Amino acid sequence: MAMNSPALEAFKLEEVSYNYLDGIPALREISFTVTRGERVVILGANGSGKSTLLKLLDGLYFPTTGEIRAFGVPLTERMLQGAYAFRRRVGLVFQDPDVQLFSPTVWDEVAFAPLQLGLPQEEVAARVEGALQALGIAKLRDRAPYNLSEGEKKKVALASLLSLNPEVWLLDEPTANLDPRSRGWAIDFLLSLADQDKTLVVATHDLEIADIVAQQVYVLGEDHHLTAQGSPQEILADEELLWRTNLIHQHRHLHAGIEHRHPHGHWAAHQHPSERLCG
Repeated sequence: MAMNSPALEAFKLEEVSYNYLDGIPALREISFTVTRGERVVILGANGSGKSTLLKLLDGLYFPTTGEIRAFGVPLTERMLQGAYAFRRRVGLVFQDPDVQLFSPTVWDEVAFAPLQLGLPQEEVAARVEGALQALGIAKLRDRAPYNLSEGEKKKVALASLLSLNPEVWLLDEPTANLDPRSRGWAIDFLLSLADQDKTLVVATHDLEIADIVAQQVYVLGEDHHLTAQGSPQEILADEELLWRTNLIHQHRHLHAGIEHRHPHGHWAAHQHPSERLCG
């Protein structure tokens, strides 16, 4: 079977553009394919369109122009009407868990989606318990989500998706606002999904996620175009590209009273890209 066969495609985007209601562009002429089981990272600075792209893949938004195909079928409003099969296969974790969490308790939150899909009560209970245990938050089952820490909220949001066990995970800035321990845990969780052959599409400006998790990296520029694509090794070695897309910045420090400046990105314990790739 050819590698570009629709049977192997999770998503195929062809010249996809999206404009907000006021006409301001969020994405311009984006084309790429995500293969089932592939780990993709979408890199871009804030405002480049990463979150919008994930919402398009989740069927929350629809392209202004162009086409998205999901599992070989055009992803349209009509296709999604009553399309429980798609919702079982694809799940989105928002950057801000407060946007996603709304139920009175953690248990209710994690049970909500399986219940909406009409699963039997016994299966829902088993899925919820399994998700809570897997994320180490069983002790929070009776807590109100809005009273939790940022890291705990993020785990509840992930558990609510884990209870569905979708084939495709769309994750928007999964390490945002997390302390170092929680950030490391989040990366380990992504790797655990990869071990299960899940399809991952992660939108982030965290270069370490691209380095550790990705098989393929796509870079969105601040002009909302797809600026580059390639392996994480290729993308992260291109300091000029990272500069141009606002993914690294000048780092200043003093040696013997002389100021030095060199590229700096928030990844890999604050190592510089050239040092990490060559060291």
